[in-house]
Amino acid sequence: MVAQLLLSISILVAVHEMGHLLAAKYFGMRVEQFSIGFPPKIWSFTKGGTEYAISAIPLGGYVKISGMIDESLDTEAMKQEPQPWEFRSKPAWQRLIVMLGGIIVNVIVGILIFIGVTYTFGDTYVLKDEINKNGGFYVGLIGEEIGLKTGDKIVKVNGEEFTYFQDLVKPETLLADGAYYTVERDGQTLDVQLPGNFIQKFNRKEGLRNFLWFRFPPLVDEVSPGTVAAKVGIQKGDVITSLNGQPVEYHDQVGPLVQATKDSIFITVSRGAQTLSFKESFKDQSSIGFYAAMPTEFLNKAERKIQYGLFESIPMGTERAFTTLVVQVKAFGKVISGSLSARESLSGPIGIAKAYGSTWNWERFWSLTGVLSLVLAFMNLLPIPALDGGHVMFLSYEMISRRKPSDKFLETSQKVGMVFLLTLMVLIFANDIIKLF
Repeated sequence: MVAQLLLSISILVAVHEMGHLLAAKYFGMRVEQFSIGFPPKIWSFTKGGTEYAISAIPLGGYVKISGMIDESLDTEAMKQEPQPWEFRSKPAWQRLIVMLGGIIVNVIVGILIFIGVTYTFGDTYVLKDEINKNGGFYVGLIGEEIGLKTGDKIVKVNGEEFTYFQDLVKPETLLADGAYYTVERDGQTLDVQLPGNFIQKFNRKEGLRNFLWFRFPPLVDEVSPGTVAAKVGIQKGDVITSLNGQPVEYHDQVGPLVQATKDSIFITVSRGAQTLSFKESFKDQSSIGFYAAMPTEFLNKAERKIQYGLFESIPMGTERAFTTLVVQVKAFGKVISGSLSARESLSGPIGIAKAYGSTWNWERFWSLTGVLSLVLAFMNLLPIPALDGGHVMFLSYEMISRRKPSDKFLETSQKVGMVFLLTLMVLIFANDIIKLF
């Protein structure tokens, strides 16, 4: 988790700050320092009058442009007469482009990552019709809370036909106002509404499995040593057909029957052409002790793997990038309005690291890095002093009013913005720790 988080942040900070650096150098501004990470400095070299450094705290970075009031708060340098190569000496429109440089590069990088992920990994979809044919959906606790039931066949989303299971759980679906599913249950058709804050529950640990999944037979994939399954001789490839005399058709039926077991458990399995029965003591036990696998036959019918050529991936990846950006903006708007809880919706380094997972998966790594690049662009555009958006706000005011805010005002604003951001970072980090428990 930590390695993936640090690599992702390092990449995104590097390209963001490089956007500022390249724009500043293009307009003839002197760039004193370019750093990945915050001091203390680990390693550096100087080229073209700029010191390029790698620093010890890998949770950000910065570029120091001469004559600019930034997080360094170099007030002594600002007391000197402006020099032609300084940020403050350049026209407002050039300074505006420099401040937008990092944001623009993050958007471009996000789009390129989405294009690359689409081209390299393609898509894997599961057909809704095959799930409905195979007994409908398994519904977890989160799904039950909104009125879904195991065995429901979901036939429409927001009144529209859909093809793939993934259409049910897309962020744009879960964030839509007045979203609902149309389901078939016991011969009847009814609508199940999704609450406005539903995505919060969905985003919690194991949200997808606790919401909706596929129903499939209890096919044994792996038997845990020392468990009831191991003692009675259940093997990989066996299919559980009954428990305590109750027929079992789907894996989701196993748990409730096991939980109702008291002294002894009666298990019937199908093994090839054979039907085998077992009886074993179940005192002080909570599970049979096997992991289930989804049958190959079902996967062959239900899964669709699609690979895209480069010319297909470019528009698809671009569209997905902007859709992701719109979803993030919409979610942020709901947090501001109070429709979504800030405590549940916002995550810091710990929450992001958990999203990367404990195993290295390049598709997941690049997908999340692409999302973070777009989120970083959006968050940096917010009109908060100490963020790029704060500089953009003041520069826009200068260009419209033709009056430049005083250096003293900009210094004070920078200090206020930094205190605000540091406080926010502490609160988000504390929230991450609280959510662990």
